[in-house]
This record gives sequence, structure tokens and C-alpha cells, in this order.
Amino acid sequence: MSTPYILVLYYSRHGATAEMARQIARGVEMAGLEARLRTVPAVSTECEAVAPTIPDAGALYATLEDLKNCAGLALGSPTRFGNMAAPLKYFLDGTSGLWLTGELVGKPAGVFTSTSSLHGGQESTLLSMLLPLLHHGMLVLGLPYSENGLLETRGGGTPYGPSHHAGADGKRLLDEHEIALCRALGQRLAHTAQRLEMSLG
Repeated sequence: MSTPYILVLYYSRHGATAEMARQIARGVEMAGLEARLRTVPAVSTECEAVAPTIPDAGALYATLEDLKNCAGLALGSPTRFGNMAAPLKYFLDGTSGLWLTGELVGKPAGVFTSTSSLHGGQESTLLSMLLPLLHHGMLVLGLPYSENGLLETRGGGTPYGPSHHAGADGKRLLDEHEIALCRALGQRLAHTAQRLEMSLG
């Protein structure tokens, strides 16, 4: 049997969502589980984009096997008009085979996002990403208000999942509260996956 891992699956255009993914992975590892970082290729409006099998930089592209075999999932996207980005939606639209066989039922999942404006649709984007996870029967985890960062943040952070305010130029770095909330989600996913494994074992 393979080592259990949390899949941190994301799309990032300018790097902010990718940095959030790395902080969530750090939280997973702090809790004692492996984190597997994966991304998805861009899509084209004219025809299906042809991407190299291995990206030039950053995380590898996700496969359905990565998703099928994970012990839990963190799903991240920049905000696009209050919704998840098309490349991530395109990948999720291809998971009907996993839905038919119930591969993701009962696994913990959480979501995260980055926006250029402070009130640019963070919460609606997070909710949009939760919908396919609910259809897959996953156990949705948010962030409780016992996380002080939710009460103290001046940037991103919601009970639906971590968020980040990247600024109009997309260059604002994650602040201490945004980092703490990303790591908290990673830890919650790992701890929940561990408890579920013990209860089923």
C-alpha cells in the first residue's frame, strides 16, 4: 500500500496561488503526512491547448490517478469573476469516472484562492470550488474561528478556506495571517485524513 498523501491541486497564473499551495503543503507536512503538489495546464479559447507532458517549472501536472489515490485534497484557484479559473474547472469536468466509482467519497477536502482586489469574489470562488467536491461526496473542511488569523487578518482569510489579496499588480506577498491560515488548512486536512484512516483501519 502506498504512503498516504494530501493532494494540493491548483492553477496559478502569476504565482500567488502557487505560493499558497506551498504553504498548505507545509502545513500538511508539519502534521506528519506527505503533500503532493500538482497543477493543471492552461486551456485555450480556440482549441484544446497542447502542453508539454512536464511543465518547464513548478509542480507536475495532475493526473486522475493523483486524485483517485489521495487521502485528502486541497483545491486552489485564482478568482475569475467570482469563480474558479477555467483550467481547474476543465480538469474537474474530466473526473466523472471517479464520480461514477465513488473514489473520492468520504475523503476530506478544502479550498483556497487568491484575488487582485480585496473584495474581488474570494468567498464566491471558494464556494464554487466546493460544489464539485460535494458532488464527489467529499468531506468539506473550512477554517474555524479558533484560528486567530481569521479575526486579525487585514488581507485574505475566510471560514470557507484560506484566501490571499495579491494587489492590483499581483505582487503583494502573503502576509503572516494568510500564511498561518494556509498552514492551518494543511494541518486540518492531514489530521482529519489520519483520523479517518485510524477509524477505518
